[in-house]
Amino acid sequence: LRSSVPHSSVESAVRKTLAQLPPTIKSSPSRYGRIPSFISPLRRRRRLHRRSRSPSPLPATMAQETLSLVGTMRGHNGEVTAIATPIDNSPFIVSSSRDKSLLVWDLSNPVHSTPEVPSEYGVPFRRLTGHSHFVQDVVLSSDGQFALSGSWDGELRLWDLSTGLTTRRFVGHEKDVISVAFSVDNRQIVSASRDKTIKLWNTLGECKYTIGGDLGGSEGHSGWVSCVRFSPNPAQPTIVSGSWDRTVKVWNLTNCKLRNTLQGHGGYVNAVAVSPDGSLCASGGKDGVTLLWDLQEGKRLYSLDATSVIHSLCFSPNRYWLCAATEDSVKIWDLESKHVVQDLKPDIPVSKNQILYCTSLSWSADGSTLYTGYTDGTIRVWKISAYSYGA
Repeated sequence: LRSSVPHSSVESAVRKTLAQLPPTIKSSPSRYGRIPSFISPLRRRRRLHRRSRSPSPLPATMAQETLSLVGTMRGHNGEVTAIATPIDNSPFIVSSSRDKSLLVWDLSNPVHSTPEVPSEYGVPFRRLTGHSHFVQDVVLSSDGQFALSGSWDGELRLWDLSTGLTTRRFVGHEKDVISVAFSVDNRQIVSASRDKTIKLWNTLGECKYTIGGDLGGSEGHSGWVSCVRFSPNPAQPTIVSGSWDRTVKVWNLTNCKLRNTLQGHGGYVNAVAVSPDGSLCASGGKDGVTLLWDLQEGKRLYSLDATSVIHSLCFSPNRYWLCAATEDSVKIWDLESKHVVQDLKPDIPVSKNQILYCTSLSWSADGSTLYTGYTDGTIRVWKISAYSYGA
C-alpha cells in the first residue's frame, strides 16, 4: 500500500478524503435501506445447503416468478460491457461498450411488446465520447447526475449527464482500467486495473491511495484486478476486489488494510458482487462456479455451478436472487433454496461463426426489470411476470 499524501497516516488521510465532496455531487441514501438481511436465511439453511451438492430446478408444483423478454435496445456498435441503472428508478439507463462510447438511454416511452416479437424498449438520446479505447465499466452516482467510466485507455472519466461532457479525468493507472465504483455517499471512487492495482480517488480526480503493484506491498493482488466494488453498508466501510490471481480480497476502507483473502476458485475471477445489505459477496469467473461468501466472517458459504465462464454477477434488489451472465445463458438462482429459478436465453438465430452471449447485467431499482448486455451490441430487457405454476 502506498499513499500519495506525504507525512500523514492512512486513516487520517482517508478521513480528509471523506470531507472532500464537491457540491455538484450530492450524497443520497442507499437504495437498499429497507430490505431484510441477505445473510440470515443463508446461515439458517447452511446445513441444508451443504447436503445439496448442486442446484436443481424448482419442483413442478411450486409457484414461481419468471422473467420474459419484453424488448431490445440497439445503438452500440460493439460488445456491451456494462449497464448502470439509477437508484430512484428514473426512466433512463447508461451503458458502456467496446465501441469506445457510452450511451444514455431514454426509457420514458417503452413500447409494449410480446415475447414472440420484442420491440425497441428504449431510445439512445446521448452518446458520450472521449475515451480512446474500449469502455469497460460504467456506474452512476446515487443522485443520478453523473456517470463514471473506466477504459482500456487507462483512464477514468466523470461525466455530467445533463450536458454529456467530461467534468473530470482520472489519470494514474499504467494499464487498462477494468472496473470502477462509487462509494454509497458519492465521496470516494475506486478503480481496478490490469496493472494489478486498486486506486482510491476523491471526486476531484486526485488519487489518494494505491493498493498493490510493484511498490504496493505484499497484500495486493498478484494478477490483473478484474472487478472492484464498495459494500453498500455504511456501518462497515469495505471494498471487495476480484482478480486473475484466483482470489477475492476484502479491504477495510477506514485504513485501506486487507481484512480477508477469500480463496476457492479454480480459475481467474471475472466478477464480484455485494448483496444489497452488504452482508454477502458473490464471485465468479473462468471455472464457471459462483462462490458465496459471508463478508463479516470472511467464510465461504457454498457454491453454485453455472457450468460456463461467468462474466458478470448481480443481486436482485428485493428478492433473494443472484444473476450470472455466462457464455451459455443468464442464470438466476434463488439463494435461500439454491434452486435455479430460470435460464434466460434469447430465441434468436445465430450464424455459424457468430458468438453470442451475455457480458453484463443490471436490475432496475425496483427489481422489476433486468437489463442484459450482449456481445452483439444489443441490450435485451426482461421483466418479472405474474406468478406461474408448473404442470
